[in-house]
This record gives sequence, C-alpha cells and structure tokens, in this order.
Amino acid sequence: MWLGGYNPWEAYGAMLDKIFGSKYDFGEAIRQVTPLIFTGLAVAFAFRAGLFNIGAEGQFITGMTAATWIGINLDLPWFIHMPLAVIVGGIAGALWAGIAGWLKASRGVNEVISTIMLNWIAYYFANYMVRVVMVEPGQNRSKDIQESASASMDWLVGILDNARVHWGSLVAVLCAFVFYYILWRTRQGYELRASGFNADAAHYAGINVKGSIVKAMMISGALAGLGGAFESLGVFKSMAVMNALPGYGFDGIAVSLLGGNNPFGIIFGGLLFGFLSYGSTGMSFEADVPNEIIRIVIGAVIFFVASHGIVKWFLKPFFRKRREERKEAA
Repeated sequence: MWLGGYNPWEAYGAMLDKIFGSKYDFGEAIRQVTPLIFTGLAVAFAFRAGLFNIGAEGQFITGMTAATWIGINLDLPWFIHMPLAVIVGGIAGALWAGIAGWLKASRGVNEVISTIMLNWIAYYFANYMVRVVMVEPGQNRSKDIQESASASMDWLVGILDNARVHWGSLVAVLCAFVFYYILWRTRQGYELRASGFNADAAHYAGINVKGSIVKAMMISGALAGLGGAFESLGVFKSMAVMNALPGYGFDGIAVSLLGGNNPFGIIFGGLLFGFLSYGSTGMSFEADVPNEIIRIVIGAVIFFVASHGIVKWFLKPFFRKRREERKEAA
C-alpha cells in the first residue's frame, strides 16, 4: 500500500473501524466469516484423507438450492422445518461430493477434474431451479422461504442492529469439534487418515481404501452443503439467479491453508480472511485504497503463511546438502 502511494496505517484503521465500529458491522463480519469456516473445513477434511476437493463451491451451491426448496415448499412447525432444511442441504452437498468420490474410487478419475466440472453443473442446475421451479413471478430470484424455515437468531439480530446473524455460526464451530473427533478419536478417522498418508500401506493393512475415499468426500461435501444451507436460510431467505460462482468454496481453500488443515486453525483462518474481506470495504471507501491492492494484501498474507512449506521442502534440504558438502570438503 505504501509503494502504491497510500497510507497503510490509515487503511488498516479504516478496516478495523469497519469491522468493530458498530454492532451491525460486527454482526455482518461474523456472518461473512461463517461460510468460509464451513468450506474451509470441507476442503481440509478431504485433504486429510489425501483428496483435493476443489468442489466445495458446487457442494455449497447444491446445499443452498436443496435447503431453499425445502424452505419454500414444506409447511411444518419451525422446530422441524428449519432443522430439516439444514439437514437436507448437508445431505445434498454430501451426495454431490459423493459423485466425485465414487468416480475416483471406481474409475480412477482425478477428483480435481471431476469436482471442477461438478461446480459448473451445480451452478447451472441451481440457476435452472431458481428460474423455473422456485421462481418468484416477475423477479429474478426464487420465492422467499417460509418463516418457519428461517435460521436467523432473532434475539441476536435485534441486539446487533439487524445484522444477518444466524445459527450457522454456532454450527460451524460445532462442526470443527466434530471434525476433530471423527479424524483423531475414531477408528474410521484413523482409516481415513491412513488412506490419505499411504493408500497402498492402508490397503495392505486391510483398510477399505475405496470406501474411505467415498466417505471422506461425502463428509467433506456435507460440511460445504451445510454452509450453503445456512447462507440461504439465515442470510438471504431466498436464492437469486447467479451471474457467477459465489466464490466461498474457492476462498475455503485459502482458509484451509491459513488454518494448516486443522479444524481449530480454520476457525481463526476464517476469522482472518473474513474480517479482511469485510473490512476491505472500509479501506476502499475511507482510505481510497483500490480493491486490487487489498486483494494483493490478502494474497500476501496467504503466501507468507504458506511459506513454511517452502522452507520445509526446499530450503532446508538445500542448506543441509550444502553443510554436508562443506564437511566432506573439510
């Protein structure tokens, strides 16, 4: 920012003021963080099982679409309607990711390729559902969900001056604990991690590697689907026709990287990434910092957090080799 002719102190002050300057802005910042935690957990869970899930974006959209359909079309008491819509959203995300998992396990299709393709299928299918099946007449969006399906935390919304906070923020934190418990406190989690570390050794040890691939992808997709469900039920209360992919799934890759693929690290990574993203509007309007420079700042943060991998895999072996050569020469 300084090299670009802008005052970084003023810019960061504007960012912090945007986040913490009012109760509404703080609530909206938390709302911005929530889907990033869900998609970050989704990417990290697959990665722990040796899979690279680029499809959290499509799974997020699929969960959002399924939850919206349930929220619009069913007439149920609130204590059944909202949980059912959320669960269906999670299941939809799991099934969507399960397609890529099945293709990987049965046909050897690289999950990076299949999940990228499934992202676009989910995107166009969601737009079809909004335009044709759930459309509000005369509008470029779906009908509103019924009030009984709303995931808003009404008492907290009032405290935070109508910020769009919802139960998904608490569920996201709970999912981090579930993530940890499954992977490090259960036999199934051990099998998933073993399959990710070395599939051949896991197979030799009697682990069903192909089944582990499908399970890992489905759990990963369920996490992303839950994020989409809460985004629809707790924030927008409907779905609009999308002009582009929303980007939460791709941002989840960065959040997972920031958190070191650790569920609790991802919570803090989501807070950092979400606060930077939300506070960037303060930088832009109050300090006149262009959005391009703000994205450079965010990219630089990710790069330096990831730089320990460069040190571990490239620099350390290089300097170790140099030391050994000096010893031999001496």
